[in-house]
Formats: sequence, structure tokens, C-alpha cells
Amino acid sequence: MGLFSFLTQELAMDLGTANTIIVYNDKIVVDQPSIVAIDQTTGELKAIGDKARAMHGKTHENIKTIRPLRDGVIADFNAAEQMIHGMIKMISPKRKLFSPSYRMVIGIPSGSTEVEIRAVRDSAEHADGREIYLVYEPMAAALGIGLDVLAPEGSMVVDIGGGTTEIAVIALGGVVCNRSVRIAGDGFTSDIQAYMRHQHNIKIGERTAEDIKINVGSALPDLENPPADFIVRGPNLMTALPIEVPVSYQEIAYCLDKSLSKVESAIFNVLEQTPPELYADIVQKGIFLTGGGALLRGLDRRLTEKVNIPFHVAEDPLHAVARGTGIALKDVERYPFLMR
Repeated sequence: MGLFSFLTQELAMDLGTANTIIVYNDKIVVDQPSIVAIDQTTGELKAIGDKARAMHGKTHENIKTIRPLRDGVIADFNAAEQMIHGMIKMISPKRKLFSPSYRMVIGIPSGSTEVEIRAVRDSAEHADGREIYLVYEPMAAALGIGLDVLAPEGSMVVDIGGGTTEIAVIALGGVVCNRSVRIAGDGFTSDIQAYMRHQHNIKIGERTAEDIKINVGSALPDLENPPADFIVRGPNLMTALPIEVPVSYQEIAYCLDKSLSKVESAIFNVLEQTPPELYADIVQKGIFLTGGGALLRGLDRRLTEKVNIPFHVAEDPLHAVARGTGIALKDVERYPFLMR
């Protein structure tokens, strides 16, 4: 450690399509939606995270809300840079004499191309990242839920995020086989919007569809503790007059069925590629569900019935990847899967 080592700080980041989570000093210090509001005329950042989400779908022509990540990768480089910068500033908002540089560990989708990996690295460097390590999200999720990823035994993780579903079999500190499919939380939200349009003739925005998913989202049409119907208000597509529609969890289970079937196909695809010895370990331990999509009611039961292997929803699945990046940051030399 040199004389100016105090100017280098360490942070771990789960740069997600839906939420960005930052771990600093072993604590989750930032957990905000991955969205920014930018002034179109000046290019100035008007709001970030929760404040920008409150503006989403309600802005005038001078202000634009942007989600910089789509399908798990950076779609708008400039907005991503501003978002990362702004969220890092939230850690210590006080102005300092010297701006510190950061040693970072960032989670990325396992299906990322070289160009997509480069975009994440460049954005982090422009946000004062000095030493940057990248880790695949299912590996970080496995670390975050307490699995021994370096052990000579197989573990399988299904991480359903906002933009991608990451499925991986892990052993000896490496990914043995994996699949990244672009069907996840955002896809479920789009399914709900389309269903409400076709079935109920009502037009709803992304935020309302998200609220429906949180309140009555289900993977099964028969739940032991069903949630109450959710009331949706919006304009009738034909008349533009306001209408109220109660939405039940059975309807959402029906509208998400096609997308969930594609996730099931991807899980079967990974299991087919799994070596038999590791397959035996997975059957014994079960498969772990992480990410926001793991909170979908009845998802573990549906997958267990389809795949015939027990599925376990991780404790605090939303923060599994972030916690895993934080664990990796503490001892970067120990983990061979970190990419520099």
C-alpha cells in the first residue's frame, strides 16, 4: 500500500437492468432503480434512481428518462456513465478535497459478448474505477447465497434478473455449463402490458405493469395463500374514458406461462449439458433461485414439478449478486473466476 492508498476505495456493484446495488465496507449502501432523468437541451443529469423512476412516463419534452441497461447490457453508454457516477456519489455525498479512485468488482451477464464487457469496463473507468474486476452474475449469486464455489462439487443457480435469466452449473471455481436467456423481469412486465391491452382493453404503462407483477404476480394458477385482486386504473383503448379493472393472480399466471416455459426450456438445456457426476450433486442439493424473478409466487413449486429436482428460493434473492461481488472484492486473489 502506497502513500496515497487512502485515495483508493473498494466497492462492489451489481449493475442490473432493473436495479443497481452497491456494496461498500460490507454494507449495501445504494439500492436504486437503474434509471436516470436527463435534460434534453443541456444534457445535464436531473435525477437518478428512485427520483428518476418517479418521473418515468410523466415527463415533458425537455426531460427524458432513460434506462441505460437493456437485457442486462449497456444500451446507452453516456447515460450509464452518468448513472454509475451519480450512484457512487451517493456513498459519500460530501465534497472532498481529493476525489478517490475505486477498486471495483462488477457483476455481468454470463452471455455477455466482448463488446458488451468492454462497455461495462469503460463506463466503470470513466466513473473513477482504477482497478476493475468483472464476475459473471450466476457465479456472484452462488457466492452471495453462501455456496462453496471452489469445492469439487456441482451447484446450479438460476438468477432471474430484470433483463436476463442466468442459468449456470458451477464447480471448482468455474462455470461448467451455462445459458443466458433474455427473458426475465422486463419480459414479464411487457407480457402483463400486452395482456391488459388485449384482454381488458386498457392501456397501462411500465410502472403500473410492474406494480401488478409485484402485487399479484404468480407462476401458478393455484396458490395456498393467494393475494387479493389488484385494482388497475387507466384509459379504455376504444373510448379513452377511465376504467377500473380488478386483476387476479390466476390471470397473471396465465399471461406469464409462455415466458416461464422458455425459462424452463433453458434450464433443461443446461441440465442436458451437465456432466453426470455434477448432475448427481445437483439432484442431491437442489437448484437455487436468485434475483428479483425468484420472488414470483409459486415459481419454485412450478419448477420443482416440471424438472423433478427441488428448487430453493435463496434468502434475500434480490441482493444475492451484490453480496457475492462484495465477498469476491474482499479476497480477489482467492477467486480465479474474476476477470480483469
